Amino acid sequence: MAGSIAVPSVQSLFLELRFRGQVLGTATGFVVCGKHGYYLVTNRHNVTGRHQDTGEPLSKMAGVPDEIAIQHNALGALGSWTKTVEPLFTDSIPRWYEHPRLGSKADFIALPLSQLAGIQMYPYDPASPGPPIHVGPADSVSVVGFPLGRSVSGYVAIWASGFLASEPDLDYDQLPVMLIDCRTRPGQSGSPVIAHRSGGMVPTIGGGSAVYSGPVTRFLGIYSGRIQHESDLGFVWKASALAELMAKL
Repeated sequence: MAGSIAVPSVQSLFLELRFRGQVLGTATGFVVCGKHGYYLVTNRHNVTGRHQDTGEPLSKMAGVPDEIAIQHNALGALGSWTKTVEPLFTDSIPRWYEHPRLGSKADFIALPLSQLAGIQMYPYDPASPGPPIHVGPADSVSVVGFPLGRSVSGYVAIWASGFLASEPDLDYDQLPVMLIDCRTRPGQSGSPVIAHRSGGMVPTIGGGSAVYSGPVTRFLGIYSGRIQHESDLGFVWKASALAELMAKL
């Protein structure tokens, strides 16, 4: 792949949600590292195939996935990909893990990865999300994923940028969720949400600032869809909530 590429562009992974090999839909995920190995993180509604609130099937075919195909980065070959397939169930029991306190109320899960040969990992660490970039209401954020199943030059992710729409230290609807104002589309569910700055003088948490010689990124959370179809306001489950899940794995 010619030229330089921003790391977040390859940290987001293209997913196919499948039932007996038939594609029901596409989504986005990313890798985190737990104490016992690597996990794929994506939305819970992606792996259940059902609307998070109503339980209605998301696929027009009314099917729910039994496996997930992942386009991983190939080992030592940036710009190439290796497809793996992970089962979602073992003897009808879900393989994924949910938040230890919120359970099914939290629209994100961690699926242990079993197919690791030939794969280059670029994980996020929710417990150590990056430089202390200040992000407040109206500050820019990016949803890095695959809108409508689209990608660039293979499976390089697309950046949709918008603005933080709620106070990050406050919870929306009594859940560890903040809101963003960003025009998103199906396929971006499960995307990492980041604050990415190109460098120079950057405001930092606590009211100060720092000078960075190059790009810096702070992981903010995982995108899980819009509050309603008519709105560009979307849900972001906070990195701190994801860190709580990973601390139990």
